[in-house]
Formats: sequence, structure tokens, C-alpha cells
Amino acid sequence: MLRGPAMAMAITFYMMPSFIMQYAPQGLQYLAVLANARPEPDFATRGSTPTWMVDQIMTSSPQRPTPDRLALTVVLPTYNERENVPVLIADILRCVRSPVQVLVVDDNSPDGTWQVVEQLAAEDARVRLLRRTNERGLTSAIWAGIRAADTDAVSWMDVDLAMPADVIPRLLERLEAGADIAVGSRYVRGGSDPGHSVMARAFSRTINAFAAVLLRAGVRDYTSGFIAARRSVFDRIELQGDYGEYCIDLLARAARAGMRIEEVPYTCGARFSGESKTGASFTDYLRRGMGYVVTVFRLALRRS
Repeated sequence: MLRGPAMAMAITFYMMPSFIMQYAPQGLQYLAVLANARPEPDFATRGSTPTWMVDQIMTSSPQRPTPDRLALTVVLPTYNERENVPVLIADILRCVRSPVQVLVVDDNSPDGTWQVVEQLAAEDARVRLLRRTNERGLTSAIWAGIRAADTDAVSWMDVDLAMPADVIPRLLERLEAGADIAVGSRYVRGGSDPGHSVMARAFSRTINAFAAVLLRAGVRDYTSGFIAARRSVFDRIELQGDYGEYCIDLLARAARAGMRIEEVPYTCGARFSGESKTGASFTDYLRRGMGYVVTVFRLALRRS
């Protein structure tokens, strides 16, 4: 039986949707008076290659882009994904017909993930390895990959094989049609999430409903983590926040900046091999969920 703080947080998440709908507008007006939100930094003036980004990078000459198609870099952040990463790389190279590079950003995985990718990179010029020995974390790994990309567009996804590679061409098509950001979405018509537990889906639905009401950016899946974007987007917006928080932050700020965001439905499956980095217990979801709530409120206050 849940007791103490766990019970209180569980009740909070259960009541959140109805509370948001009834009290969010008044609460935001009140909190905006108290807030002292700092202005968002302008990242366009920063150098293109941060000094902290690369510890070791292995690359071969990428294929040349064609005039009528966007060249794409798919960033794969990895930590102990030795079994999954070669399968996903093969799927990406098979599914994506546009000029493509696969850039694996590995945080010095003890299971030898980077050695597997190093061998693949030696065999195929479209595969690149960025091995980090002094930096860790999902958001910083994605950002390092974005900064290392030299293509018109960049995409990223989880490496657990829950996100199908055959969705990437559809994301790229949205960019070629004029979108700035394309989101693989579980929550638009045609999308679904059968790969996660009932508890995980309930938390995800609640957080996304919360974000949709307060941020009003027209996005259904703020915590997707399956993204394609024009490279120029990141001259204006730097990723920030832990785990899925960065995705909420990116989409909200992009919408606020007038960027065009489109969602593409996909079915999210289950992890193929290895251990989940998100955790699976009720406490894990509560801890992450509260971080998402704080991020949404921060962004909503700046919007108001």
C-alpha cells in the first residue's frame, strides 16, 4: 500500500487533468506575478563546435547530397546498447533513401557498444562514431550529435528498437514539404503505444495532456523523443533539460518562435534487448513526472 509522499504524489497525478482544466488559467496569472523568469539565451552567436563536445570521433567521407533532397544525419545516443545498435543502423540505412549518415554518440559504454560501431564505421562510410569519455547524459549526447552533424537535417531516436526506422522517411518528407520540425507521435490519429505498460502509458498521457493545456503549441506528443528537424533550428534553440524534459522544452520554444511543427503517427513498440534507462517502478515515474511538471510550468510562465 502506498503511504506518505508516494500516496500524495499518486493522488496529484490522478487529479491533475481535471485540476488543470479548471484552475490553470487563474494559477498562471497568479504565478506569473511571482515568477522572475530569466530571458532565454541567444545561441546563434555561439561557436559551431563547443570545446566539450568531442572526446573522440571516427568518421569516413559521407555520401554527397542531391539537390532535390535534404541530406540527413540520424543521431543515436547510446549507453550499453551493443545488441540493439547494429540492428537499428542496418534498418536506418535500408529505409532511408535520401543521403544519410548515422552518427552514434556513445558514452564509453562498458558493454563495448562503441567497438561494435567502430567496426561498422570502418566498413560503411555512412556510419560515424563519436565516443565520449568525459561526458554523459541523453540530452548532451543528442546535442553533441547535432553540433557534429554537417547535413541539412538532423534526426534522433531511441536505440532500443521501440521506434521504427521506416518512420524516418516520413519525418523527412515533412521537412522537405516545409516543416521546421517533424515529430514521431504516439498520440495523433494512427499512432499508438502498445510497447509500454499501462502505468507508463497513463503517466505519459497525463503529462502530455498537462503540457497541451498549458503550453498551447498544438502538439500532442511533447515527450516523443523521436524527432527530425532542419539543422538551422538549432542555430536558435539549444537543447536543455534532463531526459524527456528537453523535448518538451524544444517543442514549446520552437512553437513560440513561430516554427512549423508537424506530427507523424507511429506505433511505439517494446525494447528489444537490454535494460530500460527510464526505470519501471512507480517511484521512477513519479520522479520523472515531477520534473516534466516543473518544466511545463516554467515554460508556461515564460509564455504568459
